[in-house]
Amino acid sequence: MIRRLWPLLLLAAAMTVPRFSEAGPDPASAAAARFEALAADVTRADGAVFDARDDTGRTMDTAEITPVPGAYGGGYLAVYHTALADGRFHTAVATSTDLRTWTRRHDFGPGTSQPSLHADGTGGWVLAYEKDPANHIALRHYPSLGALLAGAADRAFDAPRTLSRCAEGTPDVTAVHGDTVELTGHYRADCTTDRQLRATLRGFTTWRAHPEHRLDLALLAWGTAGNIGDRSRIELMGHPLVLIEGQRLRGDFGSWSAYVYDPVSGRADRLGLRTPGGSRAFANPSATLLTDPDGRPALLVSVFIPKEESAPGESGELVYWREL
Repeated sequence: MIRRLWPLLLLAAAMTVPRFSEAGPDPASAAAARFEALAADVTRADGAVFDARDDTGRTMDTAEITPVPGAYGGGYLAVYHTALADGRFHTAVATSTDLRTWTRRHDFGPGTSQPSLHADGTGGWVLAYEKDPANHIALRHYPSLGALLAGAADRAFDAPRTLSRCAEGTPDVTAVHGDTVELTGHYRADCTTDRQLRATLRGFTTWRAHPEHRLDLALLAWGTAGNIGDRSRIELMGHPLVLIEGQRLRGDFGSWSAYVYDPVSGRADRLGLRTPGGSRAFANPSATLLTDPDGRPALLVSVFIPKEESAPGESGELVYWREL
């Protein structure tokens, strides 16, 4: 009996072992190929801003941009962070009507970084960011746009670290359903390398997080030996995609690349970004669909270009859009 069961036990064990996704020349999906066609060549963008800054001169690093129809004459919100003279990151929110000039509205304080913003469907907003010391994910709810721009939160939650004793962060809020917030992030696996997590916050009191191995494996298939970090979910052609950063060599800021992950196929494509000057490293990608300042539907992408492997005049936050 044991001999008869042994092959079945081996098969069951093999099915539970995570496997690397295939990385090859064929696109992960038609939606991923469409994203590549729209976003890869920055020289074909309908609008682009390198080294994006707000009206006070602060850099808008890791900017995540959200359209807000009707607000301030019709416009956009951006949440971003800046390293200031106190040696700490500060998250801020700014408004714009043209995607080029930004007015800072509120600073959320020192030790806040990697912000993500999501409407709650009732006129309010959920803001998540990484908070130090003891790097962790923090969430704040604002009952209205005015409250967000004034920094007047009515609910707050600082998530416990449950997957790493060292760091959890880079949140991306993917959905808000009533008092339930769904988000993704990273955790410092073995206190050495960033890997992906998925989490749910219920009632701003109950937190559950677990590793997102499938996404990690899709980037590891590309030889990503360093951190797997910031990501942004988008739906294109009715198909979900995740724009995500991966670092080929740990500690090497010049080895960051952006990838397009298809959660249906479980595969990722490397986004072959091409800038006018030929920069070669790209981090903290974010994307959204919106109506551009000319009133046309467009895909907007923001990405951070590290000084390492950057072309002259191209380092810092790049914001660009391509009409659909």
